[in-house]
Amino acid sequence: MNVDFGKAARDYRKHRAGFPDSFFSSLQSNGLIKGHESIIDLGTGTGTVARGLAKLGCKVIGIDPAAKLLKEANELAQEEGLQIDWREGCSENIELANESIDVVTAGQCWHWFNHQRALKEVKRVLRPSGRLIIAHFDWLPFHQNVVLHTERLIKETNPDWIFGDGVGIYPDWFRHLNDGNFVDIKSYSYDEYVSYSHEAWRGRIRASAGIKGSLVPDKVEEFDRRHNEMLKERFHGSLLSVPHRVFVVHGTRNDRPRSDTSDDCRVTPES
Repeated sequence: MNVDFGKAARDYRKHRAGFPDSFFSSLQSNGLIKGHESIIDLGTGTGTVARGLAKLGCKVIGIDPAAKLLKEANELAQEEGLQIDWREGCSENIELANESIDVVTAGQCWHWFNHQRALKEVKRVLRPSGRLIIAHFDWLPFHQNVVLHTERLIKETNPDWIFGDGVGIYPDWFRHLNDGNFVDIKSYSYDEYVSYSHEAWRGRIRASAGIKGSLVPDKVEEFDRRHNEMLKERFHGSLLSVPHRVFVVHGTRNDRPRSDTSDDCRVTPES
C-alpha cells in the first residue's frame, strides 16, 4: 500500500490530535524525559509528539518526509509559541552529527520505517546511553463498537489496507531493539477513551493511511459518504467514546560488543 500523508495534511492537522496529555506525563513519571533533553522526533507528521516534548522544556527537532505535514506542524507550533526545528527527511538518513542527541522518539510511525537502517542511524546520532522511545496510540475495535464498524468500511473501500483488527501492542519492537543491540529494554501500556463528534471521527478516519493517505479523491468521497450514513444509522449520540491504547517500548544505546552484554539484553514488560 503506497501512502502519502501529505494528501491528508488538512484533515491530519484538524482531526488527528495525536497522543493524549497523559502520554507525556507518563514519559516523565517513568523517568524517560526530564525536560532538558535534545530530542529528534522521527516521522513527526504535524508535530504532536514534538510539540508535547517542547512544552516539557526539551529542545526538539521534528523530521518527516512530507513537506505539507511539516508546514502544518510549523503553523501549529507558532500558534502555541513553541520553538521547534522542522526538517524534511527520513529515519534511514538522519542528517545530524554523530552522538549529538539525547533521545530519539518515533510516535505512530515505526511500522513505516526500514527498522534495520533506522536503528543504525538512531544509534549513530544518539549520545552514549541515549534512549530510543517508540510509541503508538491506537483505536481499539471492541465488539460491535464504532471502531469495528468503521474498520469494516475501510476494508470494503480499500482492500489493500492491512492495519485493522489491532490490539495496540507490538511485540516485534522488542526484537527490533534487541537486534539493534539496545539494552534495558522495557515497555508499558494503558488504555484511554477519547470523545469524538461524528464530524471529528469522520475527519480522523479520512486522515488515516487507509483513506486519504492512499485513495484517490473519488474513493475518499465515497467512503466518507458511507461512513456518515453508518454513523447516523448505528450511533445516535452526539459524542462517540472511542477506546485507545497507549503502548511504549524504550531502550538504551549500548556501545559494548554484544558478546559482552548477553546478561544485559533484558526485555522487561512493566505493565
